[in-house]
Amino acid sequence: MPKQTNLPMILTERLPGMSKGHKKIAEYILDHYDKAAFMTASKLGSIVGVSESTVVRFASELGFEGYPEMQKALKEFTSNKLTTVQRMNVMNDQLAGEDVLARVMNFDIDQIRKSLEEISRDDFNATIDALVEAKSIYVIGARSASVLARFIVFYFNIMFDNVKIIHTTSTSEMFEQILGIGRGDIMIGVSFPRYSKHTVKAFRYAHENGAKVIAITDSKASPLAKYADHLLLAHSDMSSFADSLVAPMSLINALISAVGMRKREYVEHNFERLEQIWDEYEVFEKSDDQDY
Repeated sequence: MPKQTNLPMILTERLPGMSKGHKKIAEYILDHYDKAAFMTASKLGSIVGVSESTVVRFASELGFEGYPEMQKALKEFTSNKLTTVQRMNVMNDQLAGEDVLARVMNFDIDQIRKSLEEISRDDFNATIDALVEAKSIYVIGARSASVLARFIVFYFNIMFDNVKIIHTTSTSEMFEQILGIGRGDIMIGVSFPRYSKHTVKAFRYAHENGAKVIAITDSKASPLAKYADHLLLAHSDMSSFADSLVAPMSLINALISAVGMRKREYVEHNFERLEQIWDEYEVFEKSDDQDY
């Protein structure tokens, strides 16, 4: 089964020929895809009135290796379709009666672990190679992803002389900033569900003008993937109105660290100069009589 799968379309096509139990599962998914995407096989079976093993067989008969692969396909279909209200409802269903602090933090830990297992080392290393050779580096991220974009630019400005952050207040303003992008340049785009149209448009423009495009996103089904030369994937499938950006931030930390190691002498020189400036202009608070 392809990783980029329109599961509801497949269910609709196969529904007439399904057994009674499998029809119950399919109909529930079609009617409640927003909730089903975040259910275990046991939970889904309990709700529709079939056994967990029936749900697992259902996934296998659709061509998936198992229930987790089917659930992943449903999440990829769902990710850019859930409204904020739907995400709120899913969060309330999942966290009701739970230790919210432990549940959310353990979920974030799991997102980092899964991201580490699945990320392409080849794409990661190729990104480092491309960055150190780039003429100019453009970084774009809209809405909550703008936090990650600014974090990248903050450190890249210390490591490179050619970094530009792209503001996405309006489409015209965005294109004015990337007008001259072309061969030898790099665009790094950060976007997670619900994906920003501004970022996708910027990716398309950069790709069509010969720039190398690096996507930091959540899956190969992301609209950024279509134009990306290299995909850096990090899980961000928190079923909440708040985006889980812990795994993407960890990936970005690794990217910054790897670039810093490749440009060690340059970075050390810049930090030595910055330390002098920070001291001279009293950038940081100091206390000579601090107790230790």
